[in-house]
Amino acid sequence: MGYLFAICDDDAQYARYIGQLAAQWGQRTGTPVETERFPSAEAFLFRYEERRDFDVLLLDVEMTGMDGVELARTVRQANEDVQIVFITGYTDYIAEGYEVSALHYLMKPVNEEKFYQVLTRAVSRLARNEPFLTLELPGETVRVPLPEIRFLDVQQNYVTIHGRRDYTLKRPLAEFEAALDRRFYRMGRSCIVNLTCVRRVTRSEVELTSGERLPLPRGQYEKLNRAIIQQI
Repeated sequence: MGYLFAICDDDAQYARYIGQLAAQWGQRTGTPVETERFPSAEAFLFRYEERRDFDVLLLDVEMTGMDGVELARTVRQANEDVQIVFITGYTDYIAEGYEVSALHYLMKPVNEEKFYQVLTRAVSRLARNEPFLTLELPGETVRVPLPEIRFLDVQQNYVTIHGRRDYTLKRPLAEFEAALDRRFYRMGRSCIVNLTCVRRVTRSEVELTSGERLPLPRGQYEKLNRAIIQQI
């Protein structure tokens, strides 16, 4: 399984160096690693609004504009799983690091072995977090956390996974069903819904907390309500 790291540092040379260390750690441990570098917190957040699929954030603290601690606070508002590591030349912000559940503070210049140890800890924590649905897409592999998925539905031979971003693949719905957990319920032949996203159920439809409405197949009303009660 591969991991996506974000490196946010307004020192381009140091950001490249951290990227090289991350790649070396990946080679040493046999872990596929992809890195993206950002020159500012604002640049990272622009990318983050489109795709929130980073596993580890390697953040400088002192940056022009928004600093690394404020960036971490912003990310933490909606993401408890991403691992945050501060890389800085200052010790003044360690208390703030605890506020955002930072995994570690690394002081510049970074010690390579210490850096490798921290990345190993980060990946270990990720493995213990919420399960993912792994999607094999053309040219990339995407891991979608199960809590982000509202529902999956079928159109002809294609399944669409509806999360923060929608993904459509040509695979049987049953294959995805086998990878989901007890929070998901299959409503007939063409739809699986995340029970934690259900706001209201009528005889004819299911309303989600997102405002979306899904048609409820005949004979599913009592079964779905029973599943919701059991899940709670």
